[in-house]
Amino acid sequence: MQAHAQTDPAPDTDPDTAPLARERAHLAASRAALRAMRADAEALDIRDVTANWVNAAVLERQIDDRIKSLADLAHTPLFFGRLDYLHAPGAEQAEGAEGEQFYIGRRHVHDAEGDPMVIDWRAPVSQPFYRASKKNPMDVALRRRFGYTGGDLTAYEDEHLSDPAEDVRASRLLQQEIERPRVGPMRDIVATIQPEQDEIVRSGLGGSVCVQGGPGTGKTAVGLHRVAYLLYAHRERLARTGTLVIGPNASFLHYIEQVLPALGELEVKQATVDDLVAHVEVRGTDGTAAALVKGDARMAEVLRRAVRSHVTLPTEPVMVVRGSRRWRVPAYELEEIIRELLARDIRYGAARDALPQRVAHAVLVRMEQAGEAPDDRVQDAVARDPAVKAAVKAAWPPVDPAKLVLRLLSDAEFLAAHAEGILEADEQKALLWAKPPRSVKSAKWSAADAVLIDEAHDLVSRTPSLGHVVLDEAQDLSPMQYRAVGRRCTTGSATVLGDLAQGTTPWATRSWAEALGHLGKADAVVEELTAGFRVPREVIAYASRLLPAIAPGLAAVASVRESPGSLAVREVADLDAACLEACAESLRREGSIGLIAADARVPALAQALTAAGVTYLSPGEETTPDTRLTLVPASLAKGLEYDYVVLDEPAAVVDGEPDERTGLRRLYVALTRAVSGLIVVHAAPLPDRLA
Repeated sequence: MQAHAQTDPAPDTDPDTAPLARERAHLAASRAALRAMRADAEALDIRDVTANWVNAAVLERQIDDRIKSLADLAHTPLFFGRLDYLHAPGAEQAEGAEGEQFYIGRRHVHDAEGDPMVIDWRAPVSQPFYRASKKNPMDVALRRRFGYTGGDLTAYEDEHLSDPAEDVRASRLLQQEIERPRVGPMRDIVATIQPEQDEIVRSGLGGSVCVQGGPGTGKTAVGLHRVAYLLYAHRERLARTGTLVIGPNASFLHYIEQVLPALGELEVKQATVDDLVAHVEVRGTDGTAAALVKGDARMAEVLRRAVRSHVTLPTEPVMVVRGSRRWRVPAYELEEIIRELLARDIRYGAARDALPQRVAHAVLVRMEQAGEAPDDRVQDAVARDPAVKAAVKAAWPPVDPAKLVLRLLSDAEFLAAHAEGILEADEQKALLWAKPPRSVKSAKWSAADAVLIDEAHDLVSRTPSLGHVVLDEAQDLSPMQYRAVGRRCTTGSATVLGDLAQGTTPWATRSWAEALGHLGKADAVVEELTAGFRVPREVIAYASRLLPAIAPGLAAVASVRESPGSLAVREVADLDAACLEACAESLRREGSIGLIAADARVPALAQALTAAGVTYLSPGEETTPDTRLTLVPASLAKGLEYDYVVLDEPAAVVDGEPDERTGLRRLYVALTRAVSGLIVVHAAPLPDRLA
C-alpha cells in the first residue's frame, strides 16, 4: 500500500503531487457539475406541464426535494474513493480489454453530456470498494482512498489489489477517518464501511435482518445506511409504502437525524415507540410489577378476549319492511352469521362493518325465493334499514379502545373474566388502579398503558403498514412494544438493531429469537457484529469485564483500535472536584466530551459546573467549537458517542437501578460511550467486576 499526503499544490513534475493535483482538479470539476445539476433543477418551468394545481403542487414539492438533495456540503467530501477496474464491469474479461475508472461518493454526479463523474456508493459498480480484497480483488486493479482536511483533498492512499507483490497493510486514511474527532451529530460512515457491514447494508428488501452488535461495532450506522441503500434500490416501492426509523428517545433521534440527509435521503421519518402509540396523553408512571405485566405478550390475548366480549348473540329476529312486504330473519340465522364472523377472527371493526351486509344478504335470499329480482342497490338499502342497524348495534356494538383499557385497569371483575387462565391473581392485582379515574381524559396513563391502547386499536381496525422499519436499541423493548412496532411493518420488512448486553429495562430482551417472534419477523436473519471500530481496545476490554454477569455467553467486542493511555481509573476523595478536573483535562483535547453520571448525581454536577464557570449542554443539544461538554444522565447515554468520556462514580450508576444486573448493564453502556479516551472517577469502591 502506498500513501501520499500534500498540504499545498505542487508542480506536476513531482511524481507524488502530480496525481494529487489531478484528483483535486477532478474534485473541483465534480463540484462544478453538481452545481450545474442543481441549477438545472432550479430552472425547471412546470407552469404548462401539469393538468391542475394539485399535480403542480406535487411536482413542485418533488423538484424542491431534488434541489435539496443536490446540495453541495462544503465540509463533506464529494467523493472518498476511486476504483480502477482491470476490465469494463459486466463485460467479458477478455485479454486486452480496457478497464474503467470510477470515483465513489455520497451521490451521483454527471457532467453536461450525462457521463458520470462520481458514482453513488450504493450502485453495484461501487460494491468492490467495500468488498474487494487481495484474496478476491473482484477485477479491481487499484483501490484509492482519499484524505480530506476541512473539505480539501490533502492525501490519497493506493491498494494494488491485483499485484501479488504488494504487501497488505491496514489503511492509515481509513483509521484516521474512523478516529476523527466528533463534534455535533452523528456522521455517515460511507467512507469506512467494512465488508461484514456492507453485506448487511446491501441485503434485500424482502427479508428482515436483526443485527446484534456490541459497542462501537457500527450497528446504528449499518441500519441507517441500509435504509439509504434500500431507498436507492427500491425507491418507487418505498416512496409508496414509506420508511421509518425508530429510536429509544428524542435525544438519540436528534443525534442521528443528519445521517440520511447527508446521503441525500430527506423523506425518512423518525419516531420513538411512544410517538407511535400516542393515542392518549401520558402523564403517569408504573411500578416495576405493573410495567412487567402490562408489557407481557399475554396481555394481547386478554385484550382480544375483552374486545370480543362485546359481541352478544341475538335472541330476537330482525324484521325488515320493504314497501308492503315484511321480511323476517330469525334469531338462529343471525346467530349463525355472527358465529361465522367470529370464527374468521378478523378485525372487530371490519366484522362489524360486514355484519349489516350479511343480514341484508339473508333478506335478499328471501326476496329471490319469493320471485323478486333485487340488485346490489336493494342490498345496500336493506343494510341501511333502521331495523338492521339496531340489530347490529345490539349484537356488535362499537368499541372505544381507550375506554376498553380503562375498564380493564379499573374493574376487577371485568379483568378477571378476561384474564382467567392467562394472568395469576397477583398479576391482575398489579394491573388495577388503586383509585380508578372517572374518564379517559382524567386518567394518568403510563407509557405501557398507551401500548395496550394501541393493541386494542389494532384489534378494532388494522394498523397501516410501512415498507421498511429500522428499530434501534431494540433490546430495551417489552414484548407488547415489539408487537406495536411489528404492526407497522406487517407487509414490509425490518432492520432490528441492538445489543443484549445493553438491555437496561426490567423487561429487557433475553434472546433475539423471542423478540423477533413478538415482532412478527421470526424468519429474520440474525447477524452478529463483533469487530469494534470506535471504542479503543483498552476501554472495551475494561467494560467487557462485566459481560459474564450481564450477558453470559455473549462474545466480547474485539476492537481493532489499540490506543495506549485511553483508559484512566482514578480513586479520589473529592468527587465533584475530580470530575471538574477530568473535564478540564479532556477539554484541552480536540473533540466532544461527555460527563456521564447516575441520574441522581446530575443536579450536583450541574451545580458544580456552573459554579466553576464551565458551560455545558444537555443530551440532544448540538455541540459547538465553544461548547463541547455534555452532561449526560446515565439513563440517556445509550446510543450516544463522545470523543472523551468522564464517568462519575460507577457504583452510583449501579445503585440507581432497581437491581444489580440492570445496574451493571447501565454501567456497561456508560463505559462504552468513549471513542478516544475514558476517565473513570470514583470515591466509593468500584463494583466487584471492575475492581
